[in-house]
Amino acid sequence: MFYQRTLAKTIETATKAFKVILLTGPRQVGKTTLFMHLKDSGRTYVSLDDIEANALAQADPELFFQTYPPPILIDEVQRAPELFRAIKRIVDKSEERGLFWLTGSQQFHLMQHVSESLAGRVAILDLQGFSQAEKTGDPWRTPFRPDSVAQTPQGRTVHSSYDTFEMLVKGSFPKLFDEDTPWDLFYSSYLRTYLERDVREIINITNETAFIRFLKILAGRTSQILNYSDIARDAGIAVNTAKAWVSVLQTSGNIFLLHPYFPRNFVKRMTKSPKLYFLDTGLCSYLCGITSGKMAMEGPMSGALLETYAVSEILKSYWHNGKRANLSFYRDTSQKEIDLIIEENGKAYPVEIKQTGSPTSSMAVNFSLIEANVRGSGAILCLSDKFIPMNRDVNIIPIGWI
Repeated sequence: MFYQRTLAKTIETATKAFKVILLTGPRQVGKTTLFMHLKDSGRTYVSLDDIEANALAQADPELFFQTYPPPILIDEVQRAPELFRAIKRIVDKSEERGLFWLTGSQQFHLMQHVSESLAGRVAILDLQGFSQAEKTGDPWRTPFRPDSVAQTPQGRTVHSSYDTFEMLVKGSFPKLFDEDTPWDLFYSSYLRTYLERDVREIINITNETAFIRFLKILAGRTSQILNYSDIARDAGIAVNTAKAWVSVLQTSGNIFLLHPYFPRNFVKRMTKSPKLYFLDTGLCSYLCGITSGKMAMEGPMSGALLETYAVSEILKSYWHNGKRANLSFYRDTSQKEIDLIIEENGKAYPVEIKQTGSPTSSMAVNFSLIEANVRGSGAILCLSDKFIPMNRDVNIIPIGWI
């Protein structure tokens, strides 16, 4: 079964405006499937996972493009960085749009080559696993913002608490939505492939056991402030190693670092460290040994997993619409906190994420920490089964509405 992807419309629009489209994202999120669904019969397809094609691309880029002329879809383009200068020469000689569709699952080196050779010529789009809107057949939702949801409340899916946690644990990788794919086997295989291919292309991991232990420690800290010293101590590695491994996870699209919000009247009492979120809650659950929605919902990590799920879904709502997600969080040394702040159009929209079906006004009390002249309408994202205006400035919004 093919699930409609939100990003499809943006790809079609970008193909008419740019000569090169680069689709990035982790392995197995459906980059090639999406491109193949959209491509017409005149576009050549070649994968650089193919040994012969890869060898030709590295040895003779000019002959490669004579053999595989544009318009072309090149899969895993980071495997042959020699192609980028040849692509630049081709697009500089042509006014035709949409000549190159490229996919890449390893951004660490990929973006360096793109910035050197294709700056101003390429539209860079990011794809993650299925969003909950894509799963429920409503892929054309706009980026989440409290005020925009309040204006269009009709026709949105509401999930029960149990169903929300079941979706959370299942994860978002498209392969998991094939009926014959065992959940635990998928994630164990994903980790092995990730270790063998992506990680080793960036840094030399000599101790796989230590790296897996590090991943599990990170998963147990999802939605928390990132403290490299504590993580390094618990993982039995050096702090610099922990920083390097976090960077690998970030650039390969498996985690997201949410940085703190600094108000215009910024003072030194604000937290400066980011919060860490896994972008796929299925992977996070697997690493934590959580195997069912019931186990997640009733366990000690329920709140952290729900917050992680909400943040990842909000990120997808922007990225899958081809937009930048300008997100942050508020925390000061007095431990006053706002889970999420969405900045757009000169406004800062505060969001609290709560594991409750009956939120109270006290949960929004810290929204006033944002200066009144820039504060937009706020939201309490929770397990409520309906949209409820709490007051003129704050709405209760079901997590299923992201």
